[in-house]
Amino acid sequence: MTDSEFRLAYVPGVTPGKWARVWAERVHDVPLRLLQMPAAEVVPVLRNGGVDAAFVRLPVDREALHVIPLYLETTVVVVPKDHAVAAVEEVELADLADEDVFEPLDEVLAWDDRPGQPAFTRPENTAGAIELVASKAGVLLLPQSLARLHHRKDLTYRTVTDAPQSQIGLAWLEAVTTDLMEELIGIVRGRTPNSSRGRNPPQQPTRKKPPQQPTGKKPPQQRPASKHRRQKRRRR
Repeated sequence: MTDSEFRLAYVPGVTPGKWARVWAERVHDVPLRLLQMPAAEVVPVLRNGGVDAAFVRLPVDREALHVIPLYLETTVVVVPKDHAVAAVEEVELADLADEDVFEPLDEVLAWDDRPGQPAFTRPENTAGAIELVASKAGVLLLPQSLARLHHRKDLTYRTVTDAPQSQIGLAWLEAVTTDLMEELIGIVRGRTPNSSRGRNPPQQPTRKKPPQQPTGKKPPQQRPASKHRRQKRRRR
């Protein structure tokens, strides 16, 4: 971390804007700098000190890293809008058995057995695979966030109910858990400012107890002695 900013990397598909807004509200003196990077580059840059923390796609090599798993992503299949799959709400892997399925070199899903048939080529990246799907040369399975990122008007996607899922996590170096890092962890986990483990949380002002208000009842008054009793006292 530099003295002037906190550098947060994120892989394509992650949308860190909501966390950045909360950071701006809570940490006024250190701006958050967001850096999008290819998934394969994020961890090396983190290890080299190029960023202070990163949203990564799991699994990653966790040596010397702290990693907090955050959420799972829905897996979808991207197809041309006139493809038969577009007529249904969701599919299973078995429904893609006869499809040519692209496997880009930056594939983020872990497969035991890949579905369908291998396509005629392995595109260099997801963007290239999307272009080939648009040419009707095959289909592509990927996290829904990436399908949204590479949205095209001539393509659509459907949920694949039994496909492996990608998971997003927050990673940082074990040796560098600073107060600002704790602040980010608290923001990502949804902690309130008062429950944050980061920098000194704002202290709630001590409330003084209001003065006790009268109850409205008059204190009991001593009744004056009767005339007969006053005369008795005088005779004594």
